[in-house]
Amino acid sequence: MIAQKEITLPSFSRGFHSITALVLEQLPELPDTGIFHLYIKHTSAGLTINEDADPLVRVDFESVFNKMVPEGMPFLKHTIEGPDDMPAHIKTAMVDSSISIPITKGRLNIGTWQGIFLCEFRNQGGHRKLVATIYS
Repeated sequence: MIAQKEITLPSFSRGFHSITALVLEQLPELPDTGIFHLYIKHTSAGLTINEDADPLVRVDFESVFNKMVPEGMPFLKHTIEGPDDMPAHIKTAMVDSSISIPITKGRLNIGTWQGIFLCEFRNQGGHRKLVATIYS
C-alpha cells in the first residue's frame, strides 16, 4: 500500500528548524513497517536529518553554511530575486530535497537524538510544500 499527502509548512525564518512534530501531526497512522519518504518542492530550502537534542546545533549549522556560501559574492549572476537567492540554491544543493526513514512498530525509526529539519536558506522563504509518501 502507498499513501501520499502534501503538507504545507508555515513560514520560517532563515535557519535550521526542527519539523518532526509538524510533519507527524499531519500524517495518517503509520503502518507497522514500511518506509517514510519526505520531499520538499522548492529549490531554496532543503531537508536533513540531524541532532535535535541541543538547539545550538542548529545555530552552528546556520553559521557554517553562511560562512561557506555568503551573500554578496560578486561573481554570481542569478541575483534578480535578491542577494540571498543564489546562495540559497547553492546551500540547498549541499543538503538534499528528500529524506527516507524506516517505519518500525508504527513509528519513524530515527535515532534517539535525531530529528527532521527544514533548512530554510531564504531570508523570507514563505510557506514550504512537502510531499510525504508512506510505503507499507
